[in-house]
Amino acid sequence: MSTFRVFLAILWLAIASYTSVVIANHGLGLLQVFFGDMALMAWPGQFNLDFMCMLLLSGLWVSWRHHFSATGLLLGVLAVLGGAFFLTTYLLVVSHRMSGGIPELLLGQARAID
Repeated sequence: MSTFRVFLAILWLAIASYTSVVIANHGLGLLQVFFGDMALMAWPGQFNLDFMCMLLLSGLWVSWRHHFSATGLLLGVLAVLGGAFFLTTYLLVVSHRMSGGIPELLLGQARAID
């Protein structure tokens, strides 16, 4: 588990660093670029559509892991909007709170016990 946590921390640092540079150089116009590329129906848009589907699956998994509770739904929305930056943070926090290993990490405590 510690190797996985180191991997998550490296991903988090890479995303945070890269995002900081992009914001400094280009501002916060992400949505215009993201959906603009999709509207052009070219490879950058195809990648964005694929990525958006992965974000939606991530949000669905986080919500499911929390049994679609109010907290789970909120975390699911954050997963969609926050992408890998949110997911790495979420997995780091959850991995420190749990005691059951990977099944508990993936399924949540209640499902991992069943």
